[in-house]
Amino acid sequence: MSRNRRRYLVLDVFTDRPYGGNPLALLPEAEGLSATQMQQIAREFNLSETAFIRPPRHRGETHRLRIFTPTQELPFAGHPTIGAALALADEGWDQAELVFGQAIGPVRVSLRQQKQHRSAWLWAAMLPEVGPPAPPSAALAALLGLRPTDILAGQWGPAAVSAGIPYLVVPVRDTEALARAELDLQRWKEILKNWWANQVYLVAPLDGPGGTRYRARMFGPAIGIPEDPATGSAATAFPGWLAPRLGTTDGILTITIEQGAGLGRPSTLMIEAELAGGALTAVRVGGTAVAIAEGTLRIPDSNSETSG
Repeated sequence: MSRNRRRYLVLDVFTDRPYGGNPLALLPEAEGLSATQMQQIAREFNLSETAFIRPPRHRGETHRLRIFTPTQELPFAGHPTIGAALALADEGWDQAELVFGQAIGPVRVSLRQQKQHRSAWLWAAMLPEVGPPAPPSAALAALLGLRPTDILAGQWGPAAVSAGIPYLVVPVRDTEALARAELDLQRWKEILKNWWANQVYLVAPLDGPGGTRYRARMFGPAIGIPEDPATGSAATAFPGWLAPRLGTTDGILTITIEQGAGLGRPSTLMIEAELAGGALTAVRVGGTAVAIAEGTLRIPDSNSETSG
């Protein structure tokens, strides 16, 4: 294929049904594209993320993966990583693992065959860390159009966590409060725009506090995503909030997150968090994907130097 045209794929990630999950545009042969060109292409697709597979740059990598929202490049994101791994597997990658070089570092992905579906599981390149104390719940309630009593408090209250991208986890009492939430952009600019974690990850327990099944919503205006149907990087960070509250000290904690139903794109994210002596030692986020479209994309002109 000529350098001014490249093949693209569209996949729905974190679902096994077409037109669910989180859509991803993927260029599987993106060598030679500049950062400017990749950003223009991501803006053209206008999905939450567009991913570009390139040859590896460092020993131990099988591929390099660059990920762009419509407005900026990300150091790491979950659904592009899962989608890229499954697309490569569909196109003949016959090894059990891949390693994507990303800005955050090497991201390992394991492939599993589960009945009729193949799943991919990314290993967190950075274990979750806890950020500064969250803003007051009353301010967060106003930010989200909720009552202060809708937001859980005390041990189960809000906290900031990151596994490469920081999120403010805001737990609410039930799925009714979760569905009612609406982000006030002006209040977000005043409270969170310049804060450590300026993306809001709203979660509701499906089995009450103490359970491991949650429904989530993610508001990311800082990266040009009003609301995301499925957020793998937030799911990667989430055990940093949940595991200490459950008091789990050893073994594997299995967590399920539902997301995107209110957007008409139901998604399921699976999490395995390994603990030893009360500390997280590994986090894996898994999911499936469905191929939706493929075609040829005209590459925009660029005077920028090609970047790695």
